[in-house]
Amino acid sequence: MAVRPALPRRAGRRTNLALLGLLLLAFVTGGLAYGVGTPPATTVVVAVHGAAGLGLLLLVPWKAVIVRRSWARAANTRALATGLGVLVALAVLTGVLHAIGVAPLSMLLIHVGLAVCVAPFLLLHAWGRRQRPRRTDLSRRTLLKTGALVAGAAALWAAGEGALRLAGAPGAERRGTGSLEHGTDDPTVMPVTQWFTDTVPTKISAAITLVTGGQQARIPISDLDRGDRVRAVLDCTGGWYAAQDWSGVRLDRLLDGLTDGNLPVDGSVDVISRTGYRRRLPLRDAPSLLLATFAAGQPLSIGHGAPVRLIAPGRRGFWWVKWVERIEVVDAPWWRQPPFPLQ
Repeated sequence: MAVRPALPRRAGRRTNLALLGLLLLAFVTGGLAYGVGTPPATTVVVAVHGAAGLGLLLLVPWKAVIVRRSWARAANTRALATGLGVLVALAVLTGVLHAIGVAPLSMLLIHVGLAVCVAPFLLLHAWGRRQRPRRTDLSRRTLLKTGALVAGAAALWAAGEGALRLAGAPGAERRGTGSLEHGTDDPTVMPVTQWFTDTVPTKISAAITLVTGGQQARIPISDLDRGDRVRAVLDCTGGWYAAQDWSGVRLDRLLDGLTDGNLPVDGSVDVISRTGYRRRLPLRDAPSLLLATFAAGQPLSIGHGAPVRLIAPGRRGFWWVKWVERIEVVDAPWWRQPPFPLQ
């Protein structure tokens, strides 16, 4: 007589809610990880993201019971549910492969693409399955089970990180954002990437335009190499980072030369590329922002933003505007813009 494997008996509504909660947490922290560029905040966000993804694996035995019970009567939704399950599994797998260090320049993009595809499947799957709150949702037993799930997910993530370090895998050297090192101190090795809505221009400018307080000035590119230097990490949302010694001119020095230091304290600065790509930053950050024309002692290449690009230490790569052509001081808060570029 065949013996069926023992499976958890208590599986249903709370299992589905736990899965939904972990998926939503993974989505939110994944989005935050793209926007947060400095530790320790980014380290915490990425750790929670990884734990949420791995925590899904802990619920597989209970979800298997639900699937087996409902498979016969869910003929109309089998394809949708199967597609959702496959996409989630692939998203978790590609996230793990990126953490290990497999295909460092493409695996994270595949992971993000799969996660984006999960969203509409999850919405359709959850539609019409609204769950009303119950008094037992806050019972001691439920809270203990939730705590056990959180602890288990955290332990699984910590065990994975420990295994990477013991094995000496490339992923063990990931930055707090989850990015892998590629091209430090060698711009020729540093990948050439740009925001997915942006393109490399066919022509570059010989000067940049500076606009502030009703004044406008054209500054030749050759006048931007004023000896200011900063070592900063370019942390690309494509999953790689590189530390370089950048040189050029600090933005505050450039602005002071035009305004005699009379700048609005609470203003912002729009940095605009020749392609129309733009980012707005707080004017108070001007002393830490650099308009770079050189990296590691070498002139910037066109792929890396020549003739001049913005260096924004502590911010992710999409803030580092390439092919800078125009800078405008504006009387508007820096946060009054989309969190991610839409150009």
